[in-house]
Amino acid sequence: MATATLTSKGQVTIPRVVRELGLKAGDRIDFIFHADGRIVLKGERTPFEELRRIVRGKRRKPVSQREIDDAIGAAVVARFLRATGSRRKAK
Repeated sequence: MATATLTSKGQVTIPRVVRELGLKAGDRIDFIFHADGRIVLKGERTPFEELRRIVRGKRRKPVSQREIDDAIGAAVVARFLRATGSRRKAK
């Protein structure tokens, strides 16, 4: 039997023996709760074709470094204004 400990942040490391049964990074893990108090974990892979459909058709022109820097700057200003409680709008 493999066991794991829940951390104070609510995180669990899946034991190696369980991961070696076929879990990979990016797989979903569903928690199934039973009336008798048992909790069952169910690993589920996302098929590649499903992931491919998500990005298909969304080809856009590359974003310039200037646009990236501007977006980051606006996000930093917005976060600062939220943190300080200011009612001014970020540009």
